[in-house]
Amino acid sequence: MFGFLKSNRKEEGGGWTERLKQGLQRTRDVLNTDITELFTRHPKIDESLYEELETLLITSDVGVPASAHIIDSLRERAKRDRLADANELRAALKEVLYELISPLAVPLEITEQKPFVIMMVGVNGTGKTTSIGKLAKYCQDAGLSVLLAAGDTFRAAAREQLAVWGERNNVPVISQRGGDSAAVIFDAVQAARARNSDVLIADTAGRLPTQLHLMEEIRKVKRVIDRTLPGAPHEIMLVLDANTGQNALAQLKAFDQALGVTGLIMTKLDGTAKGGVIAAIAHTRSAKSKDRPIPLRFIGVGEAMEDLQPFDARAFVDALFD
Repeated sequence: MFGFLKSNRKEEGGGWTERLKQGLQRTRDVLNTDITELFTRHPKIDESLYEELETLLITSDVGVPASAHIIDSLRERAKRDRLADANELRAALKEVLYELISPLAVPLEITEQKPFVIMMVGVNGTGKTTSIGKLAKYCQDAGLSVLLAAGDTFRAAAREQLAVWGERNNVPVISQRGGDSAAVIFDAVQAARARNSDVLIADTAGRLPTQLHLMEEIRKVKRVIDRTLPGAPHEIMLVLDANTGQNALAQLKAFDQALGVTGLIMTKLDGTAKGGVIAAIAHTRSAKSKDRPIPLRFIGVGEAMEDLQPFDARAFVDALFD
């Protein structure tokens, strides 16, 4: 096993913790600022405090089911620990939120299978191709050799965009003029095997879950990869845009049903107040479910190369509330 993917990238200045706090500022403004104001108005724990807190969570795109779960957990904790004032409830809220989202924090594990194939999927506009470039750099920083496959043959500029990322990172890109996605990725798997590459990251065309013919096309890509390299793809990574809020849940459900998603990347958290959707994603497969949540492998909070990092549940919660 190569083990869990950890970059050797060095942090500068305030480091990732500070960038995370800055990147989550808009969500932080809703959760941290508004909750502080709410608890100031309600210094004692009562029913109106719970009701207003639940409303705040919902407006932060935590969603109705996850918000209800958090409030129920807070009630139980307040009763169990005999909490009396809002400040104590605030600390309990942090822990309840952490307990909900911590099962998502499972880093990507690169096995010794060569090449380790990562199939990237998602709708147009989520930042999928940009995430591929950043992920390629992250793998390189972890000491792994990387090959990219320009499998998005539907979007005119996709191949060129991926080529730019390849040049920036000095990573080879397998592409074709014309042809379909499956053919490009078939060639890329063969090339990765011939070059003994550690990791192959395959781009695919962005599509809406309602585009049934395109969803079937992406299933074909998965089948071709498996026939070419039995057991691959080893990771099917769905890229979600945090700006879509609760719509991300519908995308996750559709792609998971079609492909069996194994990991998530949440992008653009720096441009939205909807970061609470991470709690909603965690709740879709809560602790009471037989299925564990699909891991959130990476989050993006900015345009810089280093602004894509493994999801750390504790750091995320601390950045929202501290």
